[in-house]
Amino acid sequence: MNPVIGLDVFKGESMAQAFLDKGLPYLKVFRFKHTTEGLTRFRKYMKDLQDEAGTPPTIVLEATGHYQSPLIPVFEELGYVYLVINPLLSKTARKRKLRNVKTDAADAHLLGELFYKEELQPELKRGTPLLNLRHLTRFYESISDMYVQTKLQFHAVMDQVFPEYIGVFGDTFSKVSLRLLLRFPTSEKVLQLGKTELIEAIKELTPRARSVRWAEERSERLIAAAERNPFKSSTMSSHFVSLGILVQSLLQYQEHLSQLETQIDALAEDIAAFDLLRSIPGIGNKIAATILSEVGEIERFDNAKKLVAFAGLDPSVFSSGKFTATQNRISKRGSKRLRLALFLAVRCGLRLSVNQKIKAYYDKKRTEGKGHKVAVIASANKLLHWIFAMLKNKTTFVDLA
Repeated sequence: MNPVIGLDVFKGESMAQAFLDKGLPYLKVFRFKHTTEGLTRFRKYMKDLQDEAGTPPTIVLEATGHYQSPLIPVFEELGYVYLVINPLLSKTARKRKLRNVKTDAADAHLLGELFYKEELQPELKRGTPLLNLRHLTRFYESISDMYVQTKLQFHAVMDQVFPEYIGVFGDTFSKVSLRLLLRFPTSEKVLQLGKTELIEAIKELTPRARSVRWAEERSERLIAAAERNPFKSSTMSSHFVSLGILVQSLLQYQEHLSQLETQIDALAEDIAAFDLLRSIPGIGNKIAATILSEVGEIERFDNAKKLVAFAGLDPSVFSSGKFTATQNRISKRGSKRLRLALFLAVRCGLRLSVNQKIKAYYDKKRTEGKGHKVAVIASANKLLHWIFAMLKNKTTFVDLA
């Protein structure tokens, strides 16, 4: 017999449907919670199936992010093979059925049936350093998104309180600028101070590397901005409450991002492939860490085309009868984070022609009549082929050239 368990995983619970062999379901659907008691019951369920079939079952489940985390250690402890499949595969199989049924029990049954219909490959366990790196790079991206949204909210409030403050400092979001704004959020408070007191306040918040003359120039700019500001007196008090919270949030986000960058660099430095990726002109620490964490072990990919498909850079294909489409979009069915990192790497390489090889390939595509976006996508595809060769052969970009 060839037993299998189809496992539909959701938050805190799972639904299991076991098969002794193709077309031979074992008992009814089994539901359990991801608790100590629930996992103990599931262990017994799997053991009973193994005793009945005479061989360990294979587990089939969809990729569900972190929801499946409590289950994986159980499979590994028992030595069971588990297959984590792309949800698109089960969605396609569901569409082939005449009846449109979508329940947890039906999904578990479908996953078990897929095992006998498709050539599914076992999940290759990823190394802990790369998993840690992926978690931190994704968390960094999440914090960066919140930081950007807070910046937008900050600008909206400043337009109603102190719009002329923007531009006083070279970087409005520098620590000196934000901390000074916490002290003097209105033009009224700035003008109440004397120039000497304002210079002292700026010097107190300024790193020692800055000169006294720099503090004097910023104080003059700030006074001029306060005089130009249309809101001389206090407006709605709610704006100042919002502004204070937003400024403190921006400072906290900056601190969190700085800590994450330090941790990401420390993790990436211990991985040999990190230096290989940084040898590519236009790729710095952040982009290299993102590409490395998303690709993972290069052994997971037999050839460069599979890696390209994983990034969602492979062209979609449409052909029907005598018609074959000649203008196809990329599939975008892979890792969007990897895809974005590659686009950024290409753009950085094109800027000031830092990466001569990618610039030459981009110019070639433009000469062929391709548009800018198409040429950038093609360059990202080519760059990923080079990355595949570098990681497989453990060579730097210079050696590859």
